[in-house]
Amino acid sequence: MTKAKKSLGQNFLIDQNFIKKIVNLVDIKDKEVLEVGPGTGNLTFEILKKNPKKIYLIEKDSKLSRILNDRFGNKVALFNDDILNFNEKSLSRNQITVFGNLPYNISTEILSKWIINLNNQYCWFNQLILMFQKEVADRIIANFNTSAYGRLAILTNWRLKVKKICDIPPKCFSPRPKVDSSVLYFLPKNNFVQIKDPKNLETISRIFFNHRRKMLKKPFNHLFNGDQKILDKLKIDLNLRPQNLDFDTYYELTREYEKLRN
Repeated sequence: MTKAKKSLGQNFLIDQNFIKKIVNLVDIKDKEVLEVGPGTGNLTFEILKKNPKKIYLIEKDSKLSRILNDRFGNKVALFNDDILNFNEKSLSRNQITVFGNLPYNISTEILSKWIINLNNQYCWFNQLILMFQKEVADRIIANFNTSAYGRLAILTNWRLKVKKICDIPPKCFSPRPKVDSSVLYFLPKNNFVQIKDPKNLETISRIFFNHRRKMLKKPFNHLFNGDQKILDKLKIDLNLRPQNLDFDTYYELTREYEKLRN
């Protein structure tokens, strides 16, 4: 058994029932597939059984990359690289289906990177099937007026439709994590609020949620200098808290912010 590296957030999924459930979620016959963090290749093995047109693997760990190369050879296109520095758009001109048991310590960074770098006209992936710590997954799928709602849900909902598939207990992994994991399924949205620079959405949500238990007045004044016209236009009550504003209000606030900066 290959020893997982804690520093890379590695937990290998070893339960065959869950592996098959994940791979069977979508039809990948003759499609291009990217797997992020394939580890020892347990999921890769099942993906190959589905006869994809091509499968790309991105694995940061050099030792695991050698294991994957020995196991699959020219059946896969293997990149020993850091996903946070990798240009996924360079892989293909076609849309790609992405699978990933994402490293726990950088899972939110990976998802955020993919959303922020999306082109307004074109999305390089057609679907994502990703695994997160359950607590992180709960934040991704959270709705407003809930305690888990925040920056991650706002950013995700802007460009992606997301649905929870299942929870996976620690016993299904090696080594066993201390928490449950969750599999989420994402689809790109065709219709979404046009924002010039997604980093502005990050800025807005970060400043509002820096003090999530406090009222909206302070962050709003910081960003918009108390502009009453924006409050009236978006019907915002400054006595509310950040979690009480719905998704669209944050997107419209970002558009107003971009107007001010121009």
